Amino acid sequence: MARFIFITGGVVSSLGKGLASAALGALLQARGYTVRLRKLDPYLNVDPGTMSPFEHGEVFVTDDGAETDLDLGHYERFTGVAARSTDSISSGRVYSNVLEKERRGDYLGKTIQVIPHVTNEIKDFIKIGEDEVDFMLCEIGGTVGDIEGLPFFEAIRQFAQDKDRGQCIFMHLTLLPFIKASGELKTKPTQHSVKELRSIGLAPDILVCRSEGPIPQKEREKLALFCNVRAGSVIAAQDLKSIYEAPLAYHREGMDQAVLDAFGISPAPKPDLSRWEDVVDRTHNTDGTVNVAIVGKYTQLEDAYKSIAEALTHGGMANRVKVEIEWIDAEIFEREDHGPLLERFNAILVPGGFGERGTEGKIKAAQFAREKDIPYLGICLGMQMAVIEAARNMANLGDAGSEEFDHEAKDARRYTPVVYHLKEWVQGNHKVTRKSSDDKGGTMRLGAYDAVLTKGSRVAEIYGTTAIEERHRHRYEVDIRFREQLEEKGLIFSGMSPDGRLPEIVEVKDHPWFVGVQFHPELKSKPFAPHPLFADFVRAAKEQSRLV
Repeated sequence: MARFIFITGGVVSSLGKGLASAALGALLQARGYTVRLRKLDPYLNVDPGTMSPFEHGEVFVTDDGAETDLDLGHYERFTGVAARSTDSISSGRVYSNVLEKERRGDYLGKTIQVIPHVTNEIKDFIKIGEDEVDFMLCEIGGTVGDIEGLPFFEAIRQFAQDKDRGQCIFMHLTLLPFIKASGELKTKPTQHSVKELRSIGLAPDILVCRSEGPIPQKEREKLALFCNVRAGSVIAAQDLKSIYEAPLAYHREGMDQAVLDAFGISPAPKPDLSRWEDVVDRTHNTDGTVNVAIVGKYTQLEDAYKSIAEALTHGGMANRVKVEIEWIDAEIFEREDHGPLLERFNAILVPGGFGERGTEGKIKAAQFAREKDIPYLGICLGMQMAVIEAARNMANLGDAGSEEFDHEAKDARRYTPVVYHLKEWVQGNHKVTRKSSDDKGGTMRLGAYDAVLTKGSRVAEIYGTTAIEERHRHRYEVDIRFREQLEEKGLIFSGMSPDGRLPEIVEVKDHPWFVGVQFHPELKSKPFAPHPLFADFVRAAKEQSRLV
């Protein structure tokens, strides 16, 4: 039977609850325990799948096809435990489930209310798989005091009451602001946050306090006194140079010991932190720097490409180099010459995205990388743009385009759709069909699918196998009808779906490193297990840096 740790936040948002949860999960693993992490979000969207990246950052996709919050990416990267659809839920999903049950008559004509029906739905979600692990870590999104979060706070209060004493604890993350004018670290916001939490029936066992610098003992004792926690359970969360220092930093602060003490686990198993010591060593002790340009559509918000940035960092760890990323808005290349800006980079990455904006700039970036022999990695839309570029400039299909951009204008201009709307595909043992008029949410090709790689291809060499499984999130696909025409000109289709109908990977023949993938390899990369594509991409960038 699992023990439950509920992680809440106060004072301000974006303090790093997801990172703290992930680091704690890693520390408990280091002591030999099994863990699973979950995210409960108070927003009314059913999931973040239809949100703009500017609203909520990237959408993290699980093997079983759930579109989830980006914090699940932190959970996977720090623990290596593959997230599932049952590890993420929103208010929208909760209310949707409740209303579906009401329509079916499951509630036998009762009046449907937040308590008990909504809170029961949340508690049922928390219970899923509780017999599978030693610890279940549940992060509550938002900030205490937010009206939309109240059903979740009430649900975890009830949940803790339902369980045996000592089976649930609460960890509260707050901010200790430093007032420069007075030279003081202020504890009052944290006191008020805890007061707000206690007013709804929750008392924190552990306080995690974000601060720019160390927390003096005097302030720790003050927080312990006024927030009714043990002095050893006031954990400082200082700003770090790298997020991968977090497990070691929290261990030095005693977070994992405080958690075990709160559960009464004694003696506590000694932790093996060698994995994280190696990760930190590879982060800070590097043999050089490579410069990578990410030419994207949502570059104003780096969280829109969070997993890609982290996967590049992992690739740097594998090669003992520091990866310097520069975010470039693809639209710039639609207004000015891209050559002078891109020629100073050791590699170019074009990520995914939706819609026509910036796509011509992405095509120019792919063309520049191909013609100038610069390592190139195209992901999802980045692969499709590379194929369109090859069709236009290698196979002489000057009007090559995509149905995603041109379907509304097909009567106004002539174009050759080398990328088309995916209408059917095989998932497991059945065929999935989609229409362009279907709802947007949850209707893409989502989750893990198998792919078969061509023997002797670059990607088969990188993976060390010809059978792989990767996560997808797309509704448009490269048209297989143009395969022969493109391969004659040097764009090789080196990865296909098992039935041979859907292109998964393309690569340019006789190029130092040019690969486009329809899937999202960044979602499976971890600091202690870098994804092979990113590791080899950074290796190629490292070689390129020596040539410049």
